[in-house]
Amino acid sequence: MEKQPGRPIRKGPAVTLGALALVGVAGVVPGVPGADGQRSGERGEVVSVVPVAAHSRTEVARALRAQHIGAAPVRYGVLAYRVTYRTVDPQGRPTTATGLLTVPSGGGHRLGLVSDTHGTMANRSYAPSVAEAARTQSYLFAATGRAVAAPDYLGLGEGPGRHPYMDTRSAVTASVDMLHASRTAAGLLGRSLTGDLYVTGFSQGGQVAMALARAVQGGDAAGFRLKAVAPVAGPYDLQGTEEPALTDGRVNDVSGVFYLSYFLVAQNRLHPIYKDPAEVFRQPYAERVERLFDGRHKDEDIVRRLAPTVRQLLTDRFYRQLREPTGGLLAALRANGHACDWKPEVPVRLYAGNRDTDVPIGNARTCARTLAQRGARVRVLEVGPVDHFGSDRAALAGIARWFSGGTAR
Repeated sequence: MEKQPGRPIRKGPAVTLGALALVGVAGVVPGVPGADGQRSGERGEVVSVVPVAAHSRTEVARALRAQHIGAAPVRYGVLAYRVTYRTVDPQGRPTTATGLLTVPSGGGHRLGLVSDTHGTMANRSYAPSVAEAARTQSYLFAATGRAVAAPDYLGLGEGPGRHPYMDTRSAVTASVDMLHASRTAAGLLGRSLTGDLYVTGFSQGGQVAMALARAVQGGDAAGFRLKAVAPVAGPYDLQGTEEPALTDGRVNDVSGVFYLSYFLVAQNRLHPIYKDPAEVFRQPYAERVERLFDGRHKDEDIVRRLAPTVRQLLTDRFYRQLREPTGGLLAALRANGHACDWKPEVPVRLYAGNRDTDVPIGNARTCARTLAQRGARVRVLEVGPVDHFGSDRAALAGIARWFSGGTAR
């Protein structure tokens, strides 16, 4: 994990809807129970808002330069808040989740909204509402004059339970509910959202962004109008591209072991793949792998305690099954492989690097073909000979300019 330069300069305790004390904003705004037409306990209802950071325009620009993110229209400083809200788990049962709402410290009263969905992380403390290092993208888009909703997803940040990694359906419900929670929280902060929605995300979040955009266009986020979609390096094609790339060398060994282990452990709770980890994982990895993905271990510690290659991680039998999926594995791949199976009515740009050995660029090309087959006009923007994280840094400024009405690159 790269450390974000800069530091939070204002923090405060959790603030309930009854009396939202704004840190860095004069006065106290009373809570508005039932805001946004909600009844208590409904999905998207705000439980609390916590001020977590404030940065000047200069600090934001300095942080972006330090991350090697290109010139972007940084116009304002930013104020960031952790929002806890009500949502549902993969089985549809009530739960809570957290996310980061970031707003510009200046500019207009009425704001468009960017949804920014993050990439793979196994440690809950790496999530945007908790970790300063995960907020660069939110700061960038907020500094251009829009509000930014960055959901932590289920089981990350300060949400309960374990993260259902790569479960597209629950990632979308958590993201949709974060949109509604952001509308309420923005109102309590003295701002309002226009309903215009711009969707982006990176890696796992790229796939979530595509699925979220589909849901919004389909009417699953009442009051929001999809305007543009710009995901980066998303694993859109799990069965046709990403899964085969784990065994043919297109995905590097370290990332392949990490992603695959995480996927199998999380998906086994939703699409039974094994009864005993030893059916899938070789020893000594079988006896430790589920504990490693408990949300508390650091990503780098997980990697150190797993096998050096996918072949050495898996039993012979399951390695063969990985190459020709059946049963629960096939069900998991199919359930989470349709993010591009729709016809967008708004502009879509798919950003990818051609030296990405985490999420090969074939994912973007397959997604573009699938969208085109449904009549959509989609551009794949190759951001150059960069790796996975480099593709995100190379794409961000262009996305910010495009969302602001400028050119793509």
